[in-house]
Amino acid sequence: MGHAELQTRRYTPEEYLALEEKSEVRHEYFDGKIFAMAGASAPHNLIKGNMIAALRPGARQRGCRVFDENMRLAVQEKKYYTYPDIMVSCDPDDRRDPYLIRQPVLIVEVLSPSTSEYDRTEKFKQYQKLPSLRHYLLVSQNAWVVEWFRRDDAGQWIYTLLSEPADVLEIPDLGLGLPLAELYDDTDVAPLRVTPSAL
Repeated sequence: MGHAELQTRRYTPEEYLALEEKSEVRHEYFDGKIFAMAGASAPHNLIKGNMIAALRPGARQRGCRVFDENMRLAVQEKKYYTYPDIMVSCDPDDRRDPYLIRQPVLIVEVLSPSTSEYDRTEKFKQYQKLPSLRHYLLVSQNAWVVEWFRRDDAGQWIYTLLSEPADVLEIPDLGLGLPLAELYDDTDVAPLRVTPSAL
């Protein structure tokens, strides 16, 4: 989802949280700056809904909960707060605060033209600081493409690209087996077409 900077002045974390309680528009916060979150497209919403529906059964069986973009994430307490499109948390401590998640195991961002580079670079760099995070998914809304970053037991991030129509996103530790065809169901988004270059 896109965002735009609200003002050039710096806000304290306390000012940001107080403003957010009263605001009808959600804002991300990074190091004193506030960014308004823009609206999302129909494909964005449908992809997000399909992903949440696929995640919920396996997550629930494992005592985890699935959250959408209305739940705030404390990436760095008092410094960086975001609203990921989807999060899964399995940490009991995350049940104590009705407005804030601190220990997600999975984060999903459905890419928008205005934020795709930010989601892929700076935002991912910040998300990697979350010790609990094991899976980061970047989902295209222009073609059937999912970029999956998975942290292994050694703390290294492993990259997997899913772009074939028959590909299935399988995350056993969350009980997820999601074919790309189901992720993009009813979205009018077409599979990725690769045109061979002329010889």
